Amino acid sequence: MSLVSRKQYLCDMNILLIGSGGRECAFAWKLSQSEKCDKLIIAPGNAGTANYGKNVNINPNDFEAVKALALKEQIDMLVVGPEEPLVLGIHDFFVNDEELAHIPVIGPKKEGAVLEGSKDFSKQFMERHNIPTAKSKSFTNENLNEGLAYLAQHTLPIVLKADGLAAGKGVLIIDNHQEAQDELRLMLDGKFGKAGSTVVVEEFLTGIELSVFILTDGKNYVTLPEAKDYKRIGQGDTGLNTGGMGSVSPVPFADAAFLNKIDEQIIKPTVDGLASESIDYTGFIFFGLIKVGEDPYVIEYNCRMGDPETESVIPRIENDLLELFIASSKKELGNYQINISPKNAATVMIVAGGYPGEYEKGKAISGLENIRDSYAFHAGTTLDGGVVKTNGGRVLAISSVKDTQFEALQSATADAARIYFDGKYFREDIGFDLI
Repeated sequence: MSLVSRKQYLCDMNILLIGSGGRECAFAWKLSQSEKCDKLIIAPGNAGTANYGKNVNINPNDFEAVKALALKEQIDMLVVGPEEPLVLGIHDFFVNDEELAHIPVIGPKKEGAVLEGSKDFSKQFMERHNIPTAKSKSFTNENLNEGLAYLAQHTLPIVLKADGLAAGKGVLIIDNHQEAQDELRLMLDGKFGKAGSTVVVEEFLTGIELSVFILTDGKNYVTLPEAKDYKRIGQGDTGLNTGGMGSVSPVPFADAAFLNKIDEQIIKPTVDGLASESIDYTGFIFFGLIKVGEDPYVIEYNCRMGDPETESVIPRIENDLLELFIASSKKELGNYQINISPKNAATVMIVAGGYPGEYEKGKAISGLENIRDSYAFHAGTTLDGGVVKTNGGRVLAISSVKDTQFEALQSATADAARIYFDGKYFREDIGFDLI
């Protein structure tokens, strides 16, 4: 079939999904179920994604390697999982390359990915479009003294955020004025590399957090199931912050009236704001929100799906995900309605011993065959001679979908206990604060 006819009929598609985490494993699981998906390539993938397609070990940030793979495999669509390739401009790379320009990309161009790539930009964007968010000011080395004076009179606690991508480590919450001033100096002096060349100082909001996601074609959008994730390593939300120890969907405190507020006050103004600034955006927008009283505020934007929320959200979507991607790429998402399961999903993340600090890789994993009633989305695994081994801090996301949240949590927790590797750890209380 010629490229023209493949593009016209959009059937028997060859899909390239880039990334290697739990989010990408959930995407691969869902995409592989589509009748329109002929071949699924995951780069680099992990031991779990290998169950749904073919893994190819390349660096997603090496755009020339991605190009060579896309041409070799006659790829018809690129789906970008992680944020870094988007912020670095992989969508723009495809659009500006004659050999790749016909391939639609799910994920925004660089100008849209800056919503996540620059916290300073996103705060200014929200201010321009009257989107509720915490008050803030940004500082660089050029106005350091102004920043120090601002911190000296700031109410406590104080939130400091590195402007750029800092691998989830660039946000500090500080209860002391002197410590905040010291940290501002350190951040501007390179504590988080270039990500901290600008620092956003933000007021601290008290409330309960949740995550909301949309898929947009730049004009139309569908709202995916909301979720709540759990960042702290210890039971009862104690200890160090992690990339996420689990998630639940739906979120009981987000009733219809509150979700409508989010749509009217945050989602619609964001999509309309991007369009009004001529930012062509195709892909996901993640809204990290906090409920203060009965009102939603934006903590942050991401230009991709969250992890481990994806592992609770994707199993509740009843649509063919590839059909939604096709509609997005053709700017026809307004013709589609999202169908969400009324059931509850819960995800328990199994992590390596020592995480989020130093941890060992290469531990053999056993017991995957003992899972009874959950999905095992691999987050940090690799295949070594046919043996599944650990290859990251967050190793496996165990997700269960049941009629009630309690049943889903019970099932996911029980199945997490059936898996073993040296140093394994997981929280046994994910979601129980909401019951």
